[in-house]
Amino acid sequence: MAGKRVAVVGLGGALALTCLAASAAPSLADCDGAFATTLHAAPAVDARAYWLNRQLIKWPGADAAGGVFKLYYSASAQLHATPGARVTGADGALTLSRFDGALPADVAQRFKFVGNGAVLAVSDTARVPSTLTQQALLVREADDGTVADVTSLQIAGALDDIYASAAKADDLGATVSPRDAGFKLWAPTAQNVAVCTYASGAGKASAITPMTRDDATGIWSTRAGRDGQYYQYLVDVVAPSAGLVRNLVTDPYSVSLTTDSKRSYITDLGATKLKPAGWDKTPAPNKVAAQTDMTVYELHVRDFSINDSTVSAAHRGKFAAFTETGSNGMKHLAALSKAGMTDIHLLPVYDIGSVPEQGCVTPRIAAAAPDSDTQQATVAQSQAQDCYNWGYDPFHYNAPEGSYSTDPADGARRIVEFRQMVQALHKTGLRVGMDVVYNHTFIAGQHEKSVLDRVVPGYYHRLNARGDIERSTCCDNTATENLMMGKLMVDSVALWAKQYKIDSFRFDLMGHQPRAAMEQLQASADRAAGRHINLIGEGWNFGEVADGARFVQASQLSLNGSGIGTFSDRGRDAVRGGGAGDSGVQLITQQGYINGLVYDANEQAPRRPAADLLHASDMVKVGLAGTIRSYPLTTADGRTVALQDIVYGGNQPAGYASEPGEVVNYVENHDNQTLYDINAFKLPQTTTAQERAQVQMLGAAINAFSQGVAYFHAGFDILRSKSLDRNSFESGDWFNRVDWSYQDNYFGTGLPPAADNGKDYALIKPLLRNAAIKPAPADIAYARDAFRDLLAIRSSSTLFRLRTAADIQQRLRFFNTGPAQVPTVIAAHIDGQGYAGARFKSITYLINVDKTAQRITVAEEKNRRYTLHPVHTGMAAADKRVASQAKFDQSSGTFTVPPRSAVVFVEN
Repeated sequence: MAGKRVAVVGLGGALALTCLAASAAPSLADCDGAFATTLHAAPAVDARAYWLNRQLIKWPGADAAGGVFKLYYSASAQLHATPGARVTGADGALTLSRFDGALPADVAQRFKFVGNGAVLAVSDTARVPSTLTQQALLVREADDGTVADVTSLQIAGALDDIYASAAKADDLGATVSPRDAGFKLWAPTAQNVAVCTYASGAGKASAITPMTRDDATGIWSTRAGRDGQYYQYLVDVVAPSAGLVRNLVTDPYSVSLTTDSKRSYITDLGATKLKPAGWDKTPAPNKVAAQTDMTVYELHVRDFSINDSTVSAAHRGKFAAFTETGSNGMKHLAALSKAGMTDIHLLPVYDIGSVPEQGCVTPRIAAAAPDSDTQQATVAQSQAQDCYNWGYDPFHYNAPEGSYSTDPADGARRIVEFRQMVQALHKTGLRVGMDVVYNHTFIAGQHEKSVLDRVVPGYYHRLNARGDIERSTCCDNTATENLMMGKLMVDSVALWAKQYKIDSFRFDLMGHQPRAAMEQLQASADRAAGRHINLIGEGWNFGEVADGARFVQASQLSLNGSGIGTFSDRGRDAVRGGGAGDSGVQLITQQGYINGLVYDANEQAPRRPAADLLHASDMVKVGLAGTIRSYPLTTADGRTVALQDIVYGGNQPAGYASEPGEVVNYVENHDNQTLYDINAFKLPQTTTAQERAQVQMLGAAINAFSQGVAYFHAGFDILRSKSLDRNSFESGDWFNRVDWSYQDNYFGTGLPPAADNGKDYALIKPLLRNAAIKPAPADIAYARDAFRDLLAIRSSSTLFRLRTAADIQQRLRFFNTGPAQVPTVIAAHIDGQGYAGARFKSITYLINVDKTAQRITVAEEKNRRYTLHPVHTGMAAADKRVASQAKFDQSSGTFTVPPRSAVVFVEN
């Protein structure tokens, strides 16, 4: 059948593809062959034109009045269109006419970013579906019939128009019956699809079964195989970069896989064999009545246990480590839960492409000098083969990662062990959240670890004006504005929420996704789970989608009113000082509110004016008020203005949230230096380790007392250091260690990897050599216990977790504001009268970041009957200074606050 072409039959507007194909039918041997076979190579051509819908094409820069436009096609990818010559290798061409009318409103909105140019109409739209399965080139011909210009096309608009009904499918992937399995794959541009089934994850194929195309949806389906087997698809499709190819590819909807994701696993996630004992009867903890109740601990699965000798060797670094309740790590999490932590957020645990699941290595690193480059050199030698990565490299969105399973070859094992992990955390009183990355894939094109782009080439990723994949996220950006990529994201989250009892999700670079898609996702996840699923994410505004260039984004300024939370850089930068990506002496040593700005200047940074400290104090208050747009604040210049009218970063409103649940407060997460490490750059060198621990807890207190979601990085509470590494995503276990025995924070354990840190080595080396910066076990224990006290205080009253913007406006008031304030002290009052869960009549908290004790007199607080919060006066209170030194004088309304401390007074 080689060389045969697609025959098209129009049936009342529907399209039927005959059995004829441009290539020989696949055989069983293909199932065990290469991951990709080129059936007919074709040169890559820029995709500068946009197929807007089934009828309309736009070619930016092209003059509709000049020349004749034709859309040539070839099923066997033999088209050649060279400027100055005639087109060769075509099977035919579609007639195009100039379109002078207005674009349909939905089309105009979707493609508003496309430049001006010729708009062309396809006369015979019934032939469009067939053309989309072939090599297609849009040509502008000169009067003599030669090529004046040529481009290929970006096809997402046409596919979404023609196959819109595919979005209603609820059974993509493999579904199991007692006798066999059903398979459904959305591949509307494929010429032929078959499914290969395998009795095991490693043996040869046992069968190949042709699949049938549904012309209405573009979904191919068949029945074959059975539960417990494995499968792959053979997809014959034209790839823009390669020509006509036969791709042996896993399922985008895989729910599990074999080792290194070579084959997809056939199973029913509802099967009893995949459920740990008691799975259906183990509910999620009922700790979060409103999103503001969330207090989150961000944790990497491997970091959690790989360094914990109290975990059995076989379980270290694995999902199964969480089942060992007697380990130091699980005891730590249990203590956090008891204190008031609500959620564990796991860095990516879906299938990732960057870690070998079999044969990964853990380098042995010998002890060396604190500023030695030996440690990082050893890590670098095995970086591509080691067992470590944060996991922001999505391979299969719906399957658990195999390197965290005790047996990645067994498709069932990773499912069961993932569920055991969730169950163990739920039993500990902690809800489970997932960090998810739908904004990019590990790789695209014809690469072996590309899945989506080898099934429907050119569809799932966001393209630039030349047709190249955008990479502003670091990797190959997905296009969640496209119907079926958005559906994949929505379906995936619903699966995790329903099948794995995931309680909350944290979205990486969520601002690269449409708000509409996130709102659809919220509704779908809630329906699937039968309960509300909390959504938070990074709402950064950058790249090709910035400022709504392509759609209304799920970004900080565009999500107000949605109930979806975004991370706030307002309070973060004010607390830490400088920006997240700062480098070089002038920037990285810029001080912030807690580490000495103006009041305790360090040795490196230039002297700062007093106004900078006043401004930082205002920005900390912005965070404490939940960054609510409408909240009125008296600023350092004496004006009272809404937070949205305070300028942040030169051109943004400081207040951006409509409701407190829409903001996530944090001062440290997996990105950038830990707070302990950034303070090594910013605090004066003479600062003692004990004082450094106190400063760390000032950051924790501001976060804990801020309205909104409180978010903490694992190890923050035990002064975690990464030896000053600013980007430890592939720095191995060495630079990412956590010590749940509380003996070491791993500061000064070698120069961090040069790739991301080398330009600051002149600063880093002397700091790592400074033994005074490294905390003693007593300092770590103090921070651990002080942090738990703060969690207990936050959880003791809903006044730290107010539900609405109206509540915040009505009940939260700041004292010590304006130009005459003591700038190193934050003083806030929260009225609890009649508020559900308040527990106290009122609360006044004070945060003194100064090295000396401070006294603040508040006339409005005279004659109140304040006492210290019970946590402060308990026998186990970590900071003994508060009970002995913090005072309130009722007659004058004067508060006395110890240096570097956070104090909460309550009125019963």
